[in-house]
Amino acid sequence: MSVFTRDKSFYKTLISLAVPISLQNLITFAVGFADNLMIGRLGDNAISGVYVGNQMQAVVQMFVAGIEGAILILSAQYWGRKDTESIRKVVSVGVKFAFGVGLLVTLLAVLFPSAIIGLFTREAGVIAEGTVYLRFVGFTYLFFAVSQVMIASMRSVETAKIGLYISIMALVVNVSLNYILIFGKLGLPALGVKGAAIATLISRVLEMLVSVSYVFAVDKKLRFGFRDILKTDSQLLRDFLRYGLPVIGGQVVWACNNLANTKIMGSYSAGVMAAVSITGMLHNLIYVWMNGLSSAVGIITGKTVGAGQYEKMKEYAKTVQLIFLGVGLVSGGLVLLFREGFIGLYNATPEALGYSRQFINVISVTIIGTCYQAACLFGLVKSGGDISFVFKNDTIFVFLVVLPSALVCQWLGAPPWVVFAALKCDQILKCFVAVVKINSYNWMKNLTRDQKEPNHEAV
Repeated sequence: MSVFTRDKSFYKTLISLAVPISLQNLITFAVGFADNLMIGRLGDNAISGVYVGNQMQAVVQMFVAGIEGAILILSAQYWGRKDTESIRKVVSVGVKFAFGVGLLVTLLAVLFPSAIIGLFTREAGVIAEGTVYLRFVGFTYLFFAVSQVMIASMRSVETAKIGLYISIMALVVNVSLNYILIFGKLGLPALGVKGAAIATLISRVLEMLVSVSYVFAVDKKLRFGFRDILKTDSQLLRDFLRYGLPVIGGQVVWACNNLANTKIMGSYSAGVMAAVSITGMLHNLIYVWMNGLSSAVGIITGKTVGAGQYEKMKEYAKTVQLIFLGVGLVSGGLVLLFREGFIGLYNATPEALGYSRQFINVISVTIIGTCYQAACLFGLVKSGGDISFVFKNDTIFVFLVVLPSALVCQWLGAPPWVVFAALKCDQILKCFVAVVKINSYNWMKNLTRDQKEPNHEAV
């Protein structure tokens, strides 16, 4: 078997899906980066306050990503069989879950902003800024949840460009309103972090309106109707829960991990927290293209396995591993290359800038592992049907390796960069598990209904 597949359609499909998804991710990142950069001009407390405030967005994003993942995994396999009726039913279930999550977190954020911010830090200035931000940005979560599920439904049938166009619109609206509302332009008062939250809210509302309009009125593949939302297929609901809950559960584990990370690093000064925020933005920027490739591979994997083409999938799997290893090595180099230029964009204190350099050095190494194991485990193992494995693997590493090691380092009085490294150590350690699992090929499982055999599995 060739190391690189000779199937030209694989590369063509990979590029046609990965480019718009990556560009959409880049623009979504740019929206958050614009917030972060403009707020960075307001000082460490503002940077830290918005960073802590955005932990609720991270929670919503994790849940919604789990719902999206369940939709993509099931729908991509049904798309391999051109069964659009089942895809509509799967998406209908996902919309209901996303709406419920968005509504719940919105209510918590809007009603209890100061209590939520206070869970992560004792810095009075950070709590004050974070409370103002969360009180307004909390309204965005419901709109965000619905729009992302709509975009995921289009990705599952290989319509990836609509997400890109919606993100471009959101970028223009958000950045423009950020400039006007944060700094008080066009005769309006300078609202600071409150202005950033309002700008995000307006862009999220527009995102939802456009995505829903496209799915219901323009798309010709699914032909989704409002009556489809009202219906729930009991069998596909059970499938969604059976295969979707481990995906959602994995995202919940990561949400807990991120919240614990914020709590652990939040015990340090505002300068350290600002450095974590700055480092996180650079990490997310580099992560953009890996995530786009991973999502594209997931769609190809689901479609190939759903069509029962197991030998072809084995061939693809070898190629994918080499691609992501290469992406990881290039990403690590780019992190170091752009470190000083990126840090220089922020008007942060010398303390925050110093810690940023240390933290960025850490991620220049760990991102190599992230690109290999995280992308392959999602793009191949999870999308190929072995969903529970990734959930179990993440749970073990987060609760038995990552968090305990970070707490021990902190208890021993280790410097912040060592604690930060402990929080990222799983990204390298998981590679050893991933390489064994992926090359065993026992993760290819057909999850679709109406098959001659109820549970196809290739070993």
